[in-house]
Amino acid sequence: MTTPTHSLNARAGRPPRWLRHSLILARRSLTKTSRNPGAIVNGVVTPALFLVLFLNLFGRAVAGSTDDYMQYLFPGIIVMGAGLTGLVSTGTNINMDLKNGVTDRFRSLPISRLAPLLGSVLADLIRYLIAVAILFLLGTILGFRSHAGIATTLAAIGLAVLFGFCISWITVLIGVMVKNAEAVLAFSFLTFLPLQLGTSLATPTTSLPGWLQSWVHINPVTAVMDACRALLNGTPPGDRVTTTLIWCAAIFLSFCPMAVWIYGRRE
Repeated sequence: MTTPTHSLNARAGRPPRWLRHSLILARRSLTKTSRNPGAIVNGVVTPALFLVLFLNLFGRAVAGSTDDYMQYLFPGIIVMGAGLTGLVSTGTNINMDLKNGVTDRFRSLPISRLAPLLGSVLADLIRYLIAVAILFLLGTILGFRSHAGIATTLAAIGLAVLFGFCISWITVLIGVMVKNAEAVLAFSFLTFLPLQLGTSLATPTTSLPGWLQSWVHINPVTAVMDACRALLNGTPPGDRVTTTLIWCAAIFLSFCPMAVWIYGRRE
């Protein structure tokens, strides 16, 4: 017979309800992905195209050789694969659940308002890790070599994935605010195109025009790309890792509560 004390101890060892519910809904999202793996394909194909295109177009002009340019370009491509190219699917999936009535079923259940949103983002986290693993394999084939130890390499990947997790909440907010999936696509494209391309991805910041440098310096994606580049190439990252973590905290604390609040109030 189970005693009350034993029951309390068992509950104490379990994750909180909101996390358990989020993980269940993340599994639901991953099941959908297994049937239609478009988000993973997009998260790999788009960065891979940028990698091959930029490597052959700018390799000799920027770094003098494609081998040296590969060491510069690839860390930025990892950041793209760790969230930036698959962000649209996050907000779109949430918006479609709202439109199709799936969310009404969730609201009829005794679960946290956070769970459907966090579950979708956690599923994206798994997709980002798969995309990064595939991109690392492709980068190795094309000649990229990490000059850091395993722990530092994993730290660079973790930093990129953490940033992808935090910035996903921007598209979550867009997904719960707008009325249809087409609007999510439009707003997400307008939001993330400057974040993706207005960075140090393809060329060092010092080689850009002055007006563009001003944007690149304050772009949070530049901070995470430079941090991952330093970590993977075995150079001192300076304050880039700290800057990235500050941006991650600021983005998450700004957009996550707002998205949950609007989601809870949306009819």
